[in-house]
Amino acid sequence: MTKARSSLISIDATPYYHCVSRCVRRSFLCGYDERAQQSYEHRRGWIEKRLLALANAFCIDVCAYAIMSNHYHVVLHINTNKAKKLSQTEIVDRWLAFHQGPALVQRLIAGDKLSDAEAERCSEITEVWRERLTSISWFMRLLNQHISSEANREDKCTGHFWEGRFKSQALLDE
Repeated sequence: MTKARSSLISIDATPYYHCVSRCVRRSFLCGYDERAQQSYEHRRGWIEKRLLALANAFCIDVCAYAIMSNHYHVVLHINTNKAKKLSQTEIVDRWLAFHQGPALVQRLIAGDKLSDAEAERCSEITEVWRERLTSISWFMRLLNQHISSEANREDKCTGHFWEGRFKSQALLDE
């Protein structure tokens, strides 16, 4: 029986995780597809670029990665100390690099005068975002959604590009 990611990823046990995502429907992630006589090597750049952008926004370090023809591996380090040191403004900037913020947070950014209740609500929102900035699930979600959208657009098709959710394995030693 499967387990929830929250029970599989425990920062107390280790901050290092090996994650894998695999393509479906004989899709090529990168490399040369002999059957279709087409090269998908440019997709490697998509993944590298997205990994770099996510690593700059999230408090998750990319230790290593390998991109294969139909799947990729990535070793991630959850940097909780970095997340704890972020100011509210830094959290908002990092989160909004990939998401639309609620109107209340948009008002905070614009420098509008907020009531005490509104300021408290903004603090609650940013604390949720702080937690998400250390979440491998959110990191992998944003990586996989972007790549699947680009690949489906290029392949002129719809539907799943990835074989379910990513797999993760805790790295307990060197």
